[in-house]
Amino acid sequence: MNPHTFQLDKPFVELHVLLKLLAIASSGGAAKVMIAAGEVCVDGKVETRKACKIRGGQVVRVADEEVQVVSAEQPV
Repeated sequence: MNPHTFQLDKPFVELHVLLKLLAIASSGGAAKVMIAAGEVCVDGKVETRKACKIRGGQVVRVADEEVQVVSAEQPV
């Protein structure tokens, strides 16, 4: 498993944007396809909403990638 930490600089980030920013998906369109195909889990549940708001404390998993999202107020 490849763990990542993503530090938010605002209250949330949309799921497809997060996958693109971390280069888990090659583009926003590729991220949307991955999400629609049911390949992405948020907090242990399959997430199919492309613009799902991801906030600090949530964990996103795609294949062997795991992203711990940290809010702007939390130290890394």
